[in-house]
Amino acid sequence: MKDRVTRAEPLLRLMHLASPALPIGGFTYSQGIEWAVEAGWIRTAEDLEAWLRDQLRGAIAQLDLPLLARMWTAAHSRDAAAMGLWANRLLAARETSELRAEETQRGRALADLLLAWGLPDAKVWRPVLARAQAAGFAFAACAWEISAREALIGYAWAWLENLVLAAVKLVPLGQTRGQRLLACLIPEVPALVEAALTLQDGEIGAASPALAIASSAHETQYSRLFRS
Repeated sequence: MKDRVTRAEPLLRLMHLASPALPIGGFTYSQGIEWAVEAGWIRTAEDLEAWLRDQLRGAIAQLDLPLLARMWTAAHSRDAAAMGLWANRLLAARETSELRAEETQRGRALADLLLAWGLPDAKVWRPVLARAQAAGFAFAACAWEISAREALIGYAWAWLENLVLAAVKLVPLGQTRGQRLLACLIPEVPALVEAALTLQDGEIGAASPALAIASSAHETQYSRLFRS
């Protein structure tokens, strides 16, 4: 019984870390979807599915997830310098000021939350964790004995759920259609995580011109609900 409880705790911790209720402002970002809807790029659930699938296979699988895996290794090795290096690389790859601001704003909020949770060494590591949300996510996952693979799955799920919840309001979609979309995209995640774990350092990177255009235009969009 005790062993089953012990094995269950990392899963519960991962669910906590990936929850849209986490007070780091995830619900306030649309990552360009708001402008894409206004511009007519996304009109239907099918358009949204294509948009999210493209981002999932590109930027998330080729950039975010492999860098998150390296941040997890840095946390496991207690190497703050390496954590900072990978966080800076992630920020450098963000293609607009809006996307960079989102990463750092969520990073600071998560770093403060890790302090409030009392994670060991969170105060010492805070300056580097505050650079990017992914850094704090990796640090917490390692501290809670969540494997790198499971952390990547949780991170991808959190990204996907947040954007579908935003799109339900923006397209708009009904809640049921949004949930059907999530169910349709979930099978993509495990294989993309496995592929991300095999990438070499020189293979990390992705170009997302549609996202960059939408995010740039959203920075000056006249009327908007979301911060990005």
